[in-house]
Amino acid sequence: MIDTYTTLDDAGVALTAARAGADVLRTLYGRQLSRIDKGDGDFATAADVEAEKAIVGVIRAARPDDAVRGEESGQQGPAAAARQWLVDPLCGTLNYAAGNLLVAVNVALRDGAAAVADPFGDELYVTDGETAWARSRGVDTRLAPTPATRLVDVNLDPPFPSAPGFRAVDLLAHPDFAERFRPRVVSTTLALAWVASGRRAAYVTDGGDLSGSVHFAAGIAVCRAAGCVVTGIDGGPIGQEARGLVAAADAETHRLLMSMIRG
Repeated sequence: MIDTYTTLDDAGVALTAARAGADVLRTLYGRQLSRIDKGDGDFATAADVEAEKAIVGVIRAARPDDAVRGEESGQQGPAAAARQWLVDPLCGTLNYAAGNLLVAVNVALRDGAAAVADPFGDELYVTDGETAWARSRGVDTRLAPTPATRLVDVNLDPPFPSAPGFRAVDLLAHPDFAERFRPRVVSTTLALAWVASGRRAAYVTDGGDLSGSVHFAAGIAVCRAAGCVVTGIDGGPIGQEARGLVAAADAETHRLLMSMIRG
């Protein structure tokens, strides 16, 4: 199996690793799982830990010289490695623990290939860093973002680092928002893959620098490769100078949302 992994390109590694994590989540779903308290109401479950072990196992076998930063296990691998994988084994832990199937598995090579798995929709969203596609039941389909649904996912989970200047809940109350869009709140970065695939018109979240976030890196990579417009909530490039994230299916949707955020 290790020899098989080493023949994969980076997109293949990301896809295989995300699928391995998704397999664990499906297997453990519905069981009584131990919880690991992270403070401030946040927690991980045994499913988070086991899924991350499966993901890291694939990456370690395929790319032993690369570093890995996992949501649960932290930094692993050579300290001086030029390449780093970012792993979020279960985005939507509270959903999962409550029996809600809206969760994602995120695996990204920083500034490279990435994959987002929907464990219960049996779909994978993948990019090699240039193009993006969805794999469902063994069939690959090029991702084609569109604002046609008019659905915008907004992350309402705390903290709110940009308040009072920006609060996502205020965006929902903006009169222009109700005229043009319909809100959705799923509390998982699976919403980013939905923007890339045309199931959502946009996704908005507050936060700090999300460019190197284990939660967001894979979804951002897929959105960018699919042709979405991706910026911070100030409209600038995602990075240390920007905060939060606005991922839109097209430039007009992005322009409309930015006008509301700035207003």
